[in-house]
Amino acid sequence: MLQDYKVYNVRDAAVLTGDYVAGTVIEDVEDQNQLIILVDLDINQATDARLKVETTTNNDVDSIDWYQDSSVSTSSGVSTVNQEYYKFTASGKYRIPLAIKDKHIRISVTGTGTLTETSMAVKAVIGVA
Repeated sequence: MLQDYKVYNVRDAAVLTGDYVAGTVIEDVEDQNQLIILVDLDINQATDARLKVETTTNNDVDSIDWYQDSSVSTSSGVSTVNQEYYKFTASGKYRIPLAIKDKHIRISVTGTGTLTETSMAVKAVIGVA
């Protein structure tokens, strides 16, 4: 059975900065369970570009605690939790699928190196699998 989905323009193509800049917050998607992030990157002379995903279940989008996605690595029985981000080192069009169950989603981007001609656009597709 096909389910409806919605495409959000998170960030128009724009030059990256050395600090994370959040795109448009995607609100009220707690009834959805799939997020696909679409990245269109022209890296030019940058060392890399980075993207992080933060979520919350709080009702008030203006005064909330954001939780950054994390990853876990285990070595010798010890699990280490790290804040996760996606690192891009080449121009291209990228697709990042994620499972979600949160009220609001915030996607932020940054870059390192020479950023004057580095451009990134981000869209999000949200629906039910």
